[in-house]
Amino acid sequence: MPNINLLPWREAERKKRQRDFGVAMGGAIVAAVLVIMLTMFAYSQMISNQQARNDRLTAEIVELEKSIAEIDGLERQKERLLARMEIIEQLQKSRPEIVHLFDEIVRQLPEGVYLTGLKQTGARVELRGVAQSSTRVSALMRQIDASDWLGDPEVERVETSQSGASRRSEFVVYLRQIHVDSEMEEME
Repeated sequence: MPNINLLPWREAERKKRQRDFGVAMGGAIVAAVLVIMLTMFAYSQMISNQQARNDRLTAEIVELEKSIAEIDGLERQKERLLARMEIIEQLQKSRPEIVHLFDEIVRQLPEGVYLTGLKQTGARVELRGVAQSSTRVSALMRQIDASDWLGDPEVERVETSQSGASRRSEFVVYLRQIHVDSEMEEME
């Protein structure tokens, strides 16, 4: 039987397999590194695109907030103007009321009663004056109560004093001015 030595062939085959394994392992590592790098590049591109979108949205939000602030300023200005217009309208409506008040007070003032002061706070009117007697103050109160423009007379005080042969009564009367609708004004 011949003697054949297979050991060198096995040794060469083992070296070849180790070399092939090393090449395959190196190729796998290079491929894995390439896949990781490509994945990282793709994700960084996606993040960059999203960041650009976010920046654009932030810029648009800033512009919209400026517009909203301007609109709010215009709304406040509109409200102030409307309030002013309402006040002016109320003043225009109440302008003839003072004329009616003075006219009605003069009409309802009985003889022997003289006013020394008149003060109006809202619809409440304070009359200060001097009368020849306290009955004249009572007559004033009755006439105020019967008036269409005046009502709710209240006496705060009546002080009677004697000066020589004449007597006089100082008084303070409160009354309320009644706001009559414009329809009633047209009827008069």
